[in-house]
Amino acid sequence: MRAPIYKLCDEDAWAACLREGRLPWAPVDVRDGFVHLSAAHQVQETAARHFRGRAGIVLLTVDPARLPAGALRWEVSRGGEPFPHLYADLPREAVIAATAAPLDADGVPRVALGAG
Repeated sequence: MRAPIYKLCDEDAWAACLREGRLPWAPVDVRDGFVHLSAAHQVQETAARHFRGRAGIVLLTVDPARLPAGALRWEVSRGGEPFPHLYADLPREAVIAATAAPLDADGVPRVALGAG
């Protein structure tokens, strides 16, 4: 397996993924036309920037090899750094772990990498 990538979502979206077989797109994903993902070194900053103060966040660990062929692109984003963007639905079978990301003292979801 290649290095995993990560998706932060709320508990309701993860529950829907378990029921429907695919993760519903977040409003930011719909707006931008792709599913936002993060590499390991990016995910905690993503949590701080976009999920601060939001309880009930889940960290999904994704196996890139299980994504639809040709749908994953690494594109320059925040700070000129390449981020993984998925131009397709995120299928349940690509998620190899789902871990709660409880809020820390600063209200930022705390991500625990290495699950799966």
